[in-house]
Amino acid sequence: QVQLVESGGGLVQAGGSLRLSCAASGRAAHAMGWFRQAPGKEREFVAGISWSGASTNYRDSVKGRFTISRDNAKNTMYLEMNSLKPEDTAVYYCAAAEGYALVLRPSSYDYWGQGTQVTVSS
Repeated sequence: QVQLVESGGGLVQAGGSLRLSCAASGRAAHAMGWFRQAPGKEREFVAGISWSGASTNYRDSVKGRFTISRDNAKNTMYLEMNSLKPEDTAVYYCAAAEGYALVLRPSSYDYWGQGTQVTVSS
């Protein structure tokens, strides 16, 4: 079992930055990813990273603004978010998969955190 806890969310003005963290406990998390869900919308993939960190993937709307990374020694994943826009407002969830390769679909992930709210004001 893997337990995931997100932190770092908050309220920020458009153009600002936030850094989300996802700490894993229980055992090592393998492939990991960030998802988000805005009110009335489905949960969507934001970014993913393989176990080694060599492979990453981003949704088009965040490319060039968000950076996913991980520190396996600390069993922690990060999401650096810059140039934030009001449309980035959502609850952000981290997820971990049993597999090692990067995956994109929510159904491919086995463990989920409780979420952290990110609100970007215009």
